[in-house]
Amino acid sequence: MQRSRLDWCLSKEDRLRRIRPDEERSMEHINKAKHNLLAADYNAKGGFDDWAVSQSYYAMYHSLLAVLYKNGFESKNHECTISAVEHLIRAKKIDLDMKDIIFIRTAEQMKFKDAKSLREEFQYGTKTDVNKEILDNLISKAKEIVEKIELILNM
Repeated sequence: MQRSRLDWCLSKEDRLRRIRPDEERSMEHINKAKHNLLAADYNAKGGFDDWAVSQSYYAMYHSLLAVLYKNGFESKNHECTISAVEHLIRAKKIDLDMKDIIFIRTAEQMKFKDAKSLREEFQYGTKTDVNKEILDNLISKAKEIVEKIELILNM
């Protein structure tokens, strides 16, 4: 992330702000991420694919929030959350693969649909069915990312 992007995010507190590192809030967000993964599985099995997409995205998003709280940031903006985690990766403050962030944002594996775009399409649109391969890939990758972040946070 370019410095100007971080500066833009930090320029308004309703986007991103520096705080004291907060282990408790970090763990609360990891727990929420795991809760969302369970809900994604449950809804995918029950035929509620559109909600499984949203819950998979939010599982990854809450895991990113967990990273930010542990590193002294609070975010209320999806783009700033993703960008701030990119900044932490580039600054070598966390050992997370940039490919995981790319998946959340641009996910080439999902036929040019990123997790955030899929979530927006199914949350705000009228479609309810999701291609099974795309949904399975999304849930699987969300689980992988949440597990990686949980391990990083426990180091």
